[in-house]
Amino acid sequence: MSTSSSHPSFWRRVPLAFGAFFSTLSDAAYAARVEKLSLPEAAPVAPVAPAPAPVPTPAAAPVILKEATPDAALQLLALLQREARLIDFTQENLGSHADADIGAAARVVHEGCAKVLRDYFTIDAVRQEAEGSRIVLQEGFDSAQVRLTGNVVGAAPFTGTLSHRGWRASSVRLPKLSGQHDAAILAPAEVEL
Repeated sequence: MSTSSSHPSFWRRVPLAFGAFFSTLSDAAYAARVEKLSLPEAAPVAPVAPAPAPVPTPAAAPVILKEATPDAALQLLALLQREARLIDFTQENLGSHADADIGAAARVVHEGCAKVLRDYFTIDAVRQEAEGSRIVLQEGFDSAQVRLTGNVVGAAPFTGTLSHRGWRASSVRLPKLSGQHDAAILAPAEVEL
């Protein structure tokens, strides 16, 4: 199956998604670039009658960015390596492997990743409606929980089709680390004697 360079295959997107996930957690500058990519593009707006002179509004409080330490991201990556061999899978050159072999490996990675998510997180859907349902977003909806896509013009209420329910971590239960633990060691080297 041929894939254009502008649309990577599913198997190419898997390591890209994990890499972007961990880079976003550990690198604030990278996260800012990803955030810009997720903003909807400005849609052309039809000309309207001139608006009355704007009334000055108080300046919004400045956004204070907090820097996340990479330890939790590294700990999660180590858990995904231990249970799913995720790093081994993403570091492998898949070009020389048959699709059936890649599929078998992906099943092991999938099962291990699912185990880590079950063991250390409680993940719930952001929206409870079924994907494909028509929904109405009233004025004041939380834009952190719902991202508008497509032809976004005007103001709420918006009526659209739910294409993805979204995910939220309702609890995180990562193990506690000792002060001597080096979180940068994702998997120790192994020497068989």
